[in-house]
Amino acid sequence: MSPSEIALSGSMLLAVPIALLAGIVTFASPCVLPLVPGYLGYVSANVKSRAVLGTALFVAGFTAVFVSLGVLAGSAAFVFFTRNLWVQVVLGVLVILFGLAMIGQLGFFQRTLKLPVTPKTGLIGAPLLGVVFALGWTPCIGPTLSAVLVLASDSGDPLRGGILATVYSLGIGVPFLLLAAGIGWAAKSVELIKRNIRKVNIFGGVLLIVLGTLMATGLWLQFTNWLQVVNSGIILPL
Repeated sequence: MSPSEIALSGSMLLAVPIALLAGIVTFASPCVLPLVPGYLGYVSANVKSRAVLGTALFVAGFTAVFVSLGVLAGSAAFVFFTRNLWVQVVLGVLVILFGLAMIGQLGFFQRTLKLPVTPKTGLIGAPLLGVVFALGWTPCIGPTLSAVLVLASDSGDPLRGGILATVYSLGIGVPFLLLAAGIGWAAKSVELIKRNIRKVNIFGGVLLIVLGTLMATGLWLQFTNWLQVVNSGIILPL
């Protein structure tokens, strides 16, 4: 399937905004948002002129990990035929569990993996810090990333998995970059989110539960197939 065909597929039209929203919810989660100033100071070594570049390298680090996982999920799905009805049920139940974990249930999902790595501050250590961030913050990243990887496995296409993982990474990374650049409204938005952080977590959890329910009942597959038929007659302007 070509990139344009993937972009117009029914499931991608739904999965892309969900992946983006999942990334934003991850950024706004209780174990990421309060640490944002520390991350920004670490990657820039508290030198303001380096903040944006250091943050971009940090974002590139965790994006590389997420995209690799997305491609792997898409490749694995090709082998395991994830569009099988019973496989969809199992994946849907898993997404529901991820949603419950995000709300605060299922305590075993709340453990944080501490990697034995301490990157250097500044530009040199920024990409490695991004990798450590991607691999280590399982309580907040795990549920949303896992749901995105389930979406990535929907059609068994590595390119699709890479695209969704990239969109998810943008949902996390763009707010980091806006704050590093000193955008005023971004900082005000963060303060608003901090005051309502529990509500954001509940919203993200409910979103995953709804998505998992749609997948487990087969409604997700039916709706994406319907969108595929609707979009089959669309011709993109060159």
